[in-house]
Amino acid sequence: MSTATATPSSTASASATAGQADARITLRGHLRHTGALVRRNLLWIRQDPESMFDALLMPVVFTLLFVYVFGGSIGQALGGGQDQYVQYVIPGMVAMMSMTLSQGVGTGFSEDFNKGVMDRFRSLPIGRGSVLFAKITVELGRMLFATAVLMIVAVLVGFDITNWPGLFATVGLSALFASSIMWVFLTLGVVLKNAQSVQAMGFLVLFPLQFGSSIFAPTQSMPGWLQHFTDYNPLSTLADAARGLMIGGPVAHDLWVTVGWSVAITAVMAPVAIHKFRTKN
Repeated sequence: MSTATATPSSTASASATAGQADARITLRGHLRHTGALVRRNLLWIRQDPESMFDALLMPVVFTLLFVYVFGGSIGQALGGGQDQYVQYVIPGMVAMMSMTLSQGVGTGFSEDFNKGVMDRFRSLPIGRGSVLFAKITVELGRMLFATAVLMIVAVLVGFDITNWPGLFATVGLSALFASSIMWVFLTLGVVLKNAQSVQAMGFLVLFPLQFGSSIFAPTQSMPGWLQHFTDYNPLSTLADAARGLMIGGPVAHDLWVTVGWSVAITAVMAPVAIHKFRTKN
């Protein structure tokens, strides 16, 4: 009986202690802790290079699949051919990388919990948010690596990079959106019991957002109800903003809507993820 009644109080006490410890740590301390944890995560990748296979192979497989399997038919619908489709789909795939690779931060976080790594971190006098920020920083690095691979393959299949500032702006916008989505997957990594559950939930979220968007094909031929969904889908606005920045066209509306989505998701999910991390047993 005493053990059962002690558990909630001990959890609350641990949460309060964590909050007090975070309050005593300065901004410089948080940055130092984050840097040390980023180095730890990079060393782990160095010891396990297979963890980079998805960032290396996914851009290659998706680009070749959509360009050479669907490029001809969708390109004709766009008023051209495969070359026309390459110019359409590559900016959309830059947007897709921001969403697809974000899932990895949740699965990795869940695995660290199950291995006891996170319990060790929470026993140290470091900022709790530093652990999460370090995870996001490393995953953003993986996303940038995947984007670089994607652009190399894109040039090989015929994509013309005519606006380098627009390309860099697209990568920055994608990184901003990716960082917001990572807070969602970090929360799932804390709440769900194992990495398989996080991955399954991630697919349930990713597939409707990716394929119910303008990433791979124009939305004009979709049913009316689905077009309404794509209008509010942040991946559609991100993909359309990327096209405007990289190959020309309207940018302002889609750019600001994407930034708005990113800020809103971060404002809601970042405090939730940090709170769940502090209080998880």
